[in-house]
Amino acid sequence: MKSKKKNNAFTKIFKNIYKMIDKTIVTPISTIVYKIQNKLGKDSKIEKLLNRPNALLILSLIFAVVLFYFVDNDAITLVNNDAKFLTNIPVEVKYNSSAYVVEGIPEYVDMTLIGGKYEIYLAESLGDNKVTVDLTDYQESDKPVRVKLTYNKQVKNVKYKIDQPYVTVTIKKKVSENKTVSYDLMNQDELDPKLSVKSVELSKSDVIVRGAQDTIDKIASIKALIDLNNEEFTKAGTYTLDNLNLVAYGSDGKIIENVEIVATNISAKVELDSFSKKVPVKVQITGELVSGKAISSITINGVDASSFETTIYGDEAALENIESIPVSIDVAGQGNNGSKTSKVTLSKPAGVRNISDESITVVLNFGEAKQKTITISGIRTSNVPNGLTANLVSERDKDVEIQVIGVESVINEIDSNGSGIYAYVDLTGYNTGQYSVQVKVEGNDSRLQYIVTKNVDIVLSK
Repeated sequence: MKSKKKNNAFTKIFKNIYKMIDKTIVTPISTIVYKIQNKLGKDSKIEKLLNRPNALLILSLIFAVVLFYFVDNDAITLVNNDAKFLTNIPVEVKYNSSAYVVEGIPEYVDMTLIGGKYEIYLAESLGDNKVTVDLTDYQESDKPVRVKLTYNKQVKNVKYKIDQPYVTVTIKKKVSENKTVSYDLMNQDELDPKLSVKSVELSKSDVIVRGAQDTIDKIASIKALIDLNNEEFTKAGTYTLDNLNLVAYGSDGKIIENVEIVATNISAKVELDSFSKKVPVKVQITGELVSGKAISSITINGVDASSFETTIYGDEAALENIESIPVSIDVAGQGNNGSKTSKVTLSKPAGVRNISDESITVVLNFGEAKQKTITISGIRTSNVPNGLTANLVSERDKDVEIQVIGVESVINEIDSNGSGIYAYVDLTGYNTGQYSVQVKVEGNDSRLQYIVTKNVDIVLSK
């Protein structure tokens, strides 16, 4: 049953082919022959020739062969041309790369293929899709040269039209210079926050840079890039990184292209360490409590604020200069409600990569306010301009009377010397001369409020 269906399908195909040939070739030729017979008459030699058996068939075959020849040679086009637009075709430059530097060649160009759909398909499949510029016969010159981009045709009947067929290039002599190489740390945020780079040692201190003289003159630094996003960096230790990527930078911080950095496997020994330090969290109070109220106690995560410490991790030099982590709590209008609870996220100071307590809970308890007046001796100076010294005009101004407000139990803890409380003057923006400057006061105990109303005469001199 299946065999019969196949035979019927093939029979139908051949019948259709026969009908097409009969319609497009045999019938038109027969019509032409009939018209020629009528004009020549029945006794002509051509009529006798055409009346022979198979004469029309042979004549039709000859016309079919001739028609095929013209179609195959594009003398007759049976289908419309098509076009295909190709983008980002790489450009290959042929030149003496050891002696010259070529500037002005685009990295990629666009190209259009024009032809029949089948030919374009072949062109895309067979072509290497690479545009070339042959500069092997050119020498160095200060003047730009206009050169042509070429493409080797893979398919005869396809036109290859490059969007930018000509480019202007400059050929310069290649020179070499020694340059000092340093390093840059990349992706530092990806390094384990409890680790820090203690030291980096490069296997070479200088490299050879090759390129045009004017380009080399623009190089401000050569950097070996050390990527800290490395799966091996899991703990403190020394690691060796090979085949570092080298980049040339200009004075503006931008990468300089078209230079060759000659280096054979620059490596680096990277020493990682974990630097940490325990520091207190200093609660800074802003705003004013309601009248008659003061802070009786401050706790951080359930621990008295004076005893609470957090561990910070980061660069060793940065940690040395950090004495505390400040947090600010606004108490404006507070006091009557007995306490205030605040959830605070700790900010990382410069050089700190991780804090053991990312957030803390600060609880302020309030009580009835009392006042006490104390006198401290000595006034500090802050932000003295460079090259100047600051002195009190009168030594009698060194004693400062301070009004302290707090709950009674806290006030009673203040000793007679006022330990932890100091007065100072801020000399930001001042220059040589004598000035009347307001005295300010600070104390280590955030539970207390300090009030001072005094100005002192300060002399700034070289």
